[in-house]
Amino acid sequence: MRFFEEKVKSFIEQHKLIQPGDHLAAAVSGGIDSMVLLAFLHDQQERLGISVSAIHVDHMLRGEESYADLLFVQAYCREKGIPFWGRQADAAAEAARSRTGIQQAARHVRYDLFQKGMQELGANKLATAHHADDQTETVLMQLARGSHSYSGIPVIRPFAEGQMIRPFLSVMKEDIEGYAAEQAILYRQDPSNDKETYTRNRFRKQALPFLKMENRKAPLHVQRFAQERQEDEVFLRSLAEEMVQNMSIWKQESVSLQIKPFLQVPLPLQRRAIHLILNYLYHGKTAFSFLHIQDILHLLQSTAPSGTLTLPAHLTVSKIADHCLFAYEIDQEPDDQPALLREGECVHRKGIGSFTLAAADDCSDEASCFRLKEGAALPIWIRTRQQGDRMQLRGMNGSKKLSRLLIDEKIPLAYREHIPVVTDASDTILWLPGIRKSVHEGDGPLLLIYEKE
Repeated sequence: MRFFEEKVKSFIEQHKLIQPGDHLAAAVSGGIDSMVLLAFLHDQQERLGISVSAIHVDHMLRGEESYADLLFVQAYCREKGIPFWGRQADAAAEAARSRTGIQQAARHVRYDLFQKGMQELGANKLATAHHADDQTETVLMQLARGSHSYSGIPVIRPFAEGQMIRPFLSVMKEDIEGYAAEQAILYRQDPSNDKETYTRNRFRKQALPFLKMENRKAPLHVQRFAQERQEDEVFLRSLAEEMVQNMSIWKQESVSLQIKPFLQVPLPLQRRAIHLILNYLYHGKTAFSFLHIQDILHLLQSTAPSGTLTLPAHLTVSKIADHCLFAYEIDQEPDDQPALLREGECVHRKGIGSFTLAAADDCSDEASCFRLKEGAALPIWIRTRQQGDRMQLRGMNGSKKLSRLLIDEKIPLAYREHIPVVTDASDTILWLPGIRKSVHEGDGPLLLIYEKE
């Protein structure tokens, strides 16, 4: 017990994860890792000079069993006098609405509720129970996927209005199990952790035991590797940022890069400079991979005097003599004529895609969908945005100006006049496809189907 506590406290001090006066909200599922985290923080709160609360999210994926997890954590907190904030969120419904995998949808609703819980509890930091074994799984998964980063889970990162911290990254699963046994900490078992249908579970059950068989402390070595990678990445990115600023011109929707001086810097800085440029132009909203970065580097290194690449979201990379221009390309003026859509009809918008209104149960993998409420005001109209447009967003009181929404969503300026705006017959905005849905989505029989061009 003493070893475990001292190791975690040393890690907290080393990374300055906690300061006196902090209010920590522990993300608690009811499983062994998070229950040990909550117990540890509660026991240490006087010494650390902090306040501790607990947040629990029931994803409603295991019926009464997952609801029992919520009640278990709530009862523990009541017994210990720990402030508790718990909510249920239908992850399966969110997956169906957003057309994403169940794990991604669960993470989305969980993190949304974490932020809300922190705000209502007055917490400035969220603590999660990720440990060295989790870190090992994450790094291996990143390597297997071919991610452009394989530095794993960060020890600390910005979250909501504060930070997310991982004080258990310095210990292994078996350390947590030993501490739980010594302290007689009760916890719940989640049977979904044993299902090999989930990628992480396969790495946990197949790859991790092999590594531990070779070296019992392998997860600690991987954690050290990931931590050093994160530190190296921060340093190299700062060098890349300083370097690229001296050979480029940055505008709101484009970046012009001088090729000759760029090719004279080390390749690791070239890769990170391209990454910075793409992140800037995409505003973190569009996924790109190391393959895109490689393609750009090959274009710049080629002896051809010119060439063009087209990246996701119509971002083009054009080599013109001694310069490379990263810019959005718009081929046509926006189609600003409103289009009327009745049940059973399909309309096409040039450069945008097609819209269909039909009685349908499911949304295809290639489409995005919005289900109308029963008795929605028909017909539907598809138009571009107008001055003064406002939209009522899900999870928000009142309405928000579309102009502000598009800025907040970091939609490139060149595309704001091309965004399709879907309204009902009374001109109430229902949906901005691919961006946000309004509070007016329902469970009626009519499905509005959008297929992007």
